[in-house]
Amino acid sequence: MQDIKPIRVFLAVVAQGSFAGAARSLRMTPASITRIVARLERDLGQQLLLRTTRQVSLTGAGAMVAARFRPLVEEFDRTTEEVTRTTRPDRGRLAINAPMSFGMRMMPGLVASFRLAYPNIALDLQLTDALVDILDESCDLAIRISGPPTDKSTIWRRICHVPRQAVAAPSLFDRMPRPESPDDLLPEHCLSYGHKGGGEVWTFTRGSLRRTVRAGTDVVSNNGEFLHAMALSGNGIVNLPGFLVREGLESGGLEVVLPDWQIPPLNLMLYYPPYETLPPLVATFTDFFEAYIRDLDSFDMGAGGGPPSGPG
Repeated sequence: MQDIKPIRVFLAVVAQGSFAGAARSLRMTPASITRIVARLERDLGQQLLLRTTRQVSLTGAGAMVAARFRPLVEEFDRTTEEVTRTTRPDRGRLAINAPMSFGMRMMPGLVASFRLAYPNIALDLQLTDALVDILDESCDLAIRISGPPTDKSTIWRRICHVPRQAVAAPSLFDRMPRPESPDDLLPEHCLSYGHKGGGEVWTFTRGSLRRTVRAGTDVVSNNGEFLHAMALSGNGIVNLPGFLVREGLESGGLEVVLPDWQIPPLNLMLYYPPYETLPPLVATFTDFFEAYIRDLDSFDMGAGGGPPSGPG
């Protein structure tokens, strides 16, 4: 690996346009950069760079060396990272996709704790509420709050249940009656989580009783934070996961609607590409993620655990 260091240094000079810039990007001294490039030129028997007091430019030979070696070094780095990812559980880069609300509320603390435990694992965290094709998104795993996937090629692991509650601001009931049963919920007062205007269906249970309510379509959003803000400002009733509404309930900004009725929980899931076995790096994050969630009060770990599996 030391044999390609002069090429890396040369390519850094080309990319930065100066020896000083290359020194900064590689965290080396300008003198070291100059010495390494000069040795490369001697080894190749060609002048690669034209140096002036104002700039550095490529010679014809330098342009050819840069064009030929750059893709080789990039491929070398990709291969090295892939080997590291498949053999080392504590070193490498991990690409993760998570839903927006969960990512904003839960992932900062989780990522900070994970980095303390595994400082040599770099994380690329992308947040989106859109449905993710785990194969097309080029991520190592995706966090989702949902039911089991129906895609036969997807591997998944259920971590736990995610309790849900119908909540609203107390001020909402200053201008409308407080509902006493699901039958009292009017669609125009219920804001929907969904995509492209579809109304959400809420299911309430109490003992053997079961009621369904179709939320309205006047306000539909695929973002839980937006619906949470609408509820806090007294603009409707929302059905959201406990981790989103907990602070509002504790502060009194929100109250549970129909507290004698339950709403079936969702699942906190980890989705994976179709690995034959989990790569060590992915397994490291999976184990840490489950342990971290277990210590939180917003989730029901009674439904989690178990090895990754297919749908069913």
